[in-house]
Amino acid sequence: MTSDVNQRVGRAMHMYDMLRHGDRVLVAVSGGVDSLVLAWLLDTWRRKAPIDYELLAIHLDMGFAAAGRDCPVALQLDRLDVPYLIERTDFGVRALAAENGKSACYHCSRQRRTRLFELARERNMTKIAFGHHKDDILETFFLNLLYSGNISTMVPKQELFGGNLSIIRPLAFIEKEEILQIADRLVLKPVKNPCGLDGSSKRQEVRKMLASLYQVNPKAKANMFAALGNIRHEYLLNTASGPNPVTDANHP
Repeated sequence: MTSDVNQRVGRAMHMYDMLRHGDRVLVAVSGGVDSLVLAWLLDTWRRKAPIDYELLAIHLDMGFAAAGRDCPVALQLDRLDVPYLIERTDFGVRALAAENGKSACYHCSRQRRTRLFELARERNMTKIAFGHHKDDILETFFLNLLYSGNISTMVPKQELFGGNLSIIRPLAFIEKEEILQIADRLVLKPVKNPCGLDGSSKRQEVRKMLASLYQVNPKAKANMFAALGNIRHEYLLNTASGPNPVTDANHP
C-alpha cells in the first residue's frame, strides 16, 4: 500500500473516529477484492496501531456456491490469516423466488444486512466494517438521485441502535483502481458472485454512465466527491416552505 493511500485511510479513520481501543470489529466479506483488501488492511493496522481491537471476518454464503471450508471466500481468507466465520444461508435463493425475481437484489441485501446486525449483537461486536470505497459512494448518490428521488449516499461512519453499533467504511477515500492494485500485490483473487443477476443491476448501469462521464471530464470524480461535503442547502428546494414539483406535479 502506497504512503498516499495509507494516509487517506488514516485520514478517514481519524476524521470519522472509526476505531477505538477495545472495539470488536466484524468485517463483512462478500468475496470481492474490496472486502478482502479491507480485511487485510484492518488486520495490518491492528498489528501496528496504538489501540487494541478484535477482528472477525464474516462471509454470508447466499446459497449458490460450495459450503464449508471449500468455499472460495474461505480459501482467500485462509491466505490472509484473518480470523473468520462462514455462514451458509438461502438468502439468494429466497430473494430470486420472491416476486418472481423482481427486486431480488433488494430482498437479498436486506436479508444479508439484517443477519449481519444479528451476528454483531450475538457476538457483542461494536463495529461492522464494509469495503465500500469512493466510487461506491458516488454510485450510491446517483442511484438515489435517479431511481429514488432523493439526495443521499452511504457515509463513512453511521451510528445505529443508540450508538451501540456503528458501520464504518475505512476505504471511503480510496478509489476502486487503487484497491485493485493492492489486491494484485497481495495476489488476492476476487470470488465471482454466483448469482445469475450479477452484472445486471441498476448499480452497473450507473457505473457505466459515470465511466463515460469520467472519460469526458477526468476531474468529474474528484469534483463530485468534494461536492458531497460542500452542500449549499439554501440553494436546494425546501419542500417545507413551498410546493414540491415532484409530488405536486399532478395536483395544480
